[in-house]
Amino acid sequence: MTKPGRTLADLRPGLTDAELASAVREAEFLRLPLGDGFRPARTVAEPSPPRTRTELEAMFVSLVRRHRLPRPEVNVKVDRYEVDFLWRAERLVVEVDGWESHGTRAAFEEDRARDVRLKLLGFEVLRFTWRQVEESAAQLAKTIRALLRAAA
Repeated sequence: MTKPGRTLADLRPGLTDAELASAVREAEFLRLPLGDGFRPARTVAEPSPPRTRTELEAMFVSLVRRHRLPRPEVNVKVDRYEVDFLWRAERLVVEVDGWESHGTRAAFEEDRARDVRLKLLGFEVLRFTWRQVEESAAQLAKTIRALLRAAA
């Protein structure tokens, strides 16, 4: 038996970069201890990727890059919540909601309570679904850009 970080390091040679990134995201989502020294393979010139927890979050990061939006903070605490994406200076939060994590009555209720709390703290909260991120990326980017400009 090996530790999760060692297992990923051992698997690295047999995985594509995308497969390794997916495995790392899953391990981080499960909060498995990867160890401080573990890093997925990447070139020196490539900036450190944000720590996404899900494939949908990774898709959203790609959308941000592709549409040249300012880089948000990823999976950070705001008050008592960990938000998916935060543009702190503009007080904009984006949550990406996959059905697996947000498709229950309890999750639905918690999401609404969370949005109200963040609104009371002065944050604008946008929620996007998998389908929106995948099929309406340009419109999402346009909306985010407009809100970032308006807040600046």
